[in-house]
Amino acid sequence: MLTFKRQDFPDDFLFGTATSSYQIEGHAFGGAGKTHWDSFAATPGNVVRAENGDRACDHYHRFEADLDLVAAAGLDAYRFSTSWARVLPEGRGTPNPEGLDFYDRLTDAMLERGLKPCAALYHWELPVALADLGGWRNPDMPKWFGAFTETIMGRIGDRMHSVAPINEPWCVGWLSHFLGHHAPGLRDIRATAHAMHHVLLAHGTAIQAMRGLGMTNLGGVFNMEWATPADDTEAAHEAAALYDGYYNEFFLSGAFKGRYPATVMQGLEPHMPKGWQDDFGVIQSPLDWCGINYYTRKIIAPNDGPWPSHHEVEGPLPKTYMDWEIYPEGLYNFLTRTARDYTGDLPLYVTENGMAAPDVIRNGSVADPHRIAYLNQHVAAIQRAMADGAPVKGYFIWSLMDNYEWALGYDKRFGLVHVDFDTLDRTPKSSYHALKSALTGT
Repeated sequence: MLTFKRQDFPDDFLFGTATSSYQIEGHAFGGAGKTHWDSFAATPGNVVRAENGDRACDHYHRFEADLDLVAAAGLDAYRFSTSWARVLPEGRGTPNPEGLDFYDRLTDAMLERGLKPCAALYHWELPVALADLGGWRNPDMPKWFGAFTETIMGRIGDRMHSVAPINEPWCVGWLSHFLGHHAPGLRDIRATAHAMHHVLLAHGTAIQAMRGLGMTNLGGVFNMEWATPADDTEAAHEAAALYDGYYNEFFLSGAFKGRYPATVMQGLEPHMPKGWQDDFGVIQSPLDWCGINYYTRKIIAPNDGPWPSHHEVEGPLPKTYMDWEIYPEGLYNFLTRTARDYTGDLPLYVTENGMAAPDVIRNGSVADPHRIAYLNQHVAAIQRAMADGAPVKGYFIWSLMDNYEWALGYDKRFGLVHVDFDTLDRTPKSSYHALKSALTGT
């Protein structure tokens, strides 16, 4: 069982769950345009079994029943993302009426169930037409993203509880352009420097576009991994600090301080886009809250390779099915540090937290005590951070249901609800039932 109850938290504390468009909707439906994830998945070796999001969980046709599950669990809010390619199949130009209608219906269905709609504008599904123009390397991307923002939020923005422009900028910039693990699958430091800066500039551009529409409660969502030195040497501490710099502090510092960490710029500055120093006025567009996505830590050791001259080493803690260490202390650290060093009194939300496991149905049910233990540990870390003054206002579990886990296909199950990817049947797991009991008392 879960060791916390709703009454352990302030009345205005939000409990929610999160999903993303390409991972659940089924991108072959409703006139959506192709994305760079479709071409990335079609390239041998990029994605497990070359799986893609064509059908995913078929949320496009099943969203009402899925939202019934969210509401029945006693959750307050549903965090979803909009697909740029569904709204604008070519990335620019004429909107797709079916796409706008879908998000209209989805929004109204949330409100009908008493759920607060919490949107992310972009969760990685870039239209291929823009990818062909260089994607996040292109200096016009912030302008194009601003136009997309006005199109989709011009339709549903009047009913949003909260909106953040870009989910996990580190994944869009570094993971996808430096490590090559996600679309577009590049390993290019110049592409990385451009993408990381343009992502932040697009974030600020979208915030300004939504302010222009009269919208409020706008924030940024940043994914964070705690960096632990592999040993107590100075070199290991410097390596971990650099990892922390380009993973966590680069984006927070840009958005909240109008500068990038000096240690990171030692590697990236020669490759930055022209005039990057002039963009912080937009990048620093004021926010109403800050979201933190947190899953794990990494242990970092120095090496003699080229910058950033370090690598990850295996840690001793229990791991999830993603082979990620379970380290709730990192969530406490980030909540307290972010408030202390970057955001002050600004409300903080844990916008994603959860674990993957090889969950299976036995006798019609799915037992996942490991996930219940994970949630207990991380909610306890949140409570400790709140007791120490961090202004945490909500907790969103990743994910509502098992879904397309990007380069890992359909193998890694993060959901509170099990999905049979052949029949698409939904089966709430024991963690879902435990959460319902904690939030509703039933």
